[in-house]
Amino acid sequence: MEKKEVLSQCKQNNVRFVHLQFSDLLGMVKSVTIPISKLEETIDKNAWFDGSSIEGFTRIFESDMYLKLDLSTFAIVPWESNGDGAVARIICDVFTPDGKPFEGSPRHMLKRQLERAKKMGFSDFWVGPELEFFLFPLDEMGRPVVEPHDSAGYFDYSADKAGTIRQAMSDVVVQMGVDVESIHHEVSPGQHEIAFKYNNALTQADQVMTVKTALRAVAKKHNLHATFMPKPISGINGSGMHVHQSLGKNGKNDFHDKKGKYNDLSKTALRFIGGQLHHMQEITAITNPTVNSYKRLVPGYEAPVYVAWGQTNRSALIRIPRLTNGNVAGTRCELRSPDSSSNPYIAFAAMLAAGLEGIEKKIDAPKPIDENIYEFTDKKAKRMRIKTLPGSLAEAIAKLEKSKLVQDVLGEHSFEKFVEAKKVESDSHRLYVSQWEVDTYLDNY
Repeated sequence: MEKKEVLSQCKQNNVRFVHLQFSDLLGMVKSVTIPISKLEETIDKNAWFDGSSIEGFTRIFESDMYLKLDLSTFAIVPWESNGDGAVARIICDVFTPDGKPFEGSPRHMLKRQLERAKKMGFSDFWVGPELEFFLFPLDEMGRPVVEPHDSAGYFDYSADKAGTIRQAMSDVVVQMGVDVESIHHEVSPGQHEIAFKYNNALTQADQVMTVKTALRAVAKKHNLHATFMPKPISGINGSGMHVHQSLGKNGKNDFHDKKGKYNDLSKTALRFIGGQLHHMQEITAITNPTVNSYKRLVPGYEAPVYVAWGQTNRSALIRIPRLTNGNVAGTRCELRSPDSSSNPYIAFAAMLAAGLEGIEKKIDAPKPIDENIYEFTDKKAKRMRIKTLPGSLAEAIAKLEKSKLVQDVLGEHSFEKFVEAKKVESDSHRLYVSQWEVDTYLDNY
């Protein structure tokens, strides 16, 4: 959108305030709100803010930064708009005072990898994320109660209490420009999924941030809490963010080759997969960045643990979905380990960097595994030379610290800040005495 169109939309919708949004290093939405009277000036002259107060940004003596508005992301915020006027949002890029993109901005990190892909001849990195989440009721104080909102299961209809709520969620995110493919009940009680139509990675990262915010807002209006926490309840499946991926050249899917093996996968696709498998252990701290992420990544709950790929094999870390009606444009690989506690800008950037490394260094994917990997023992995996994902945040950080690839994606300063923040989180968890420990050990020792 051009400035004239944005200002016209604001006038038509009686917009009173505009949120200028951006992301910190850990994926939290940050915002500066301006009155509509300041929008035109801000579009022309940008918005200054203190970067030293943002997680993972700069030191106090380099704190001056500004937000440059990406007008293509303009949207009305439905849940904040009423008869008194509307509220809009615009997603922004972060710049330093000398007019250069801030290297530590997660959105810029993704843009940098997309530019690298273009230099290698790939015009597009397409992704299609599937976000799983739970709905929990709120108590009389407005706090979430950790118990499922319903007793339904996968695609259930009769026991599903959230059909109307999901429709309301879909309506809101569609109004904000998100092209929703589907929204349905997931495997666990109280668990749901929303999937977006395939799009370029930058748009999709913006939309992941939008959807997470919107779904929480809609849930709250129904006296519920929507959480993207990977494993809020023990003993049942956790929530992931499966990501479908492909590379494009001149608008065509470069993952498809009718002469290729393994469901017509091109050499590009196989090396992209090879690169992701090769670097998966070191980027797991990016795609699964919380202590709780590793409560989901355990055998027995339909989350991938072994670093392998397969054709239409839903137990594999990377699977190749079956094409429908010979739709070669749909050729893609699905990475099944990420979860929504990750920062989507950094997660997509790390995934792309790993895949591009596989192409550059000609890291061919190993033979696909078409057995049920969920039933593998560690002994069998070792015999087949299949690696496992890190079993804890501490293990993932240890792999991350040695990764030149992730250092290149994040940049030196942000890499250090990310590692530091995650070590603090891991150490805090290690020192915490849980209720399980009290229940198990207090009487016996």
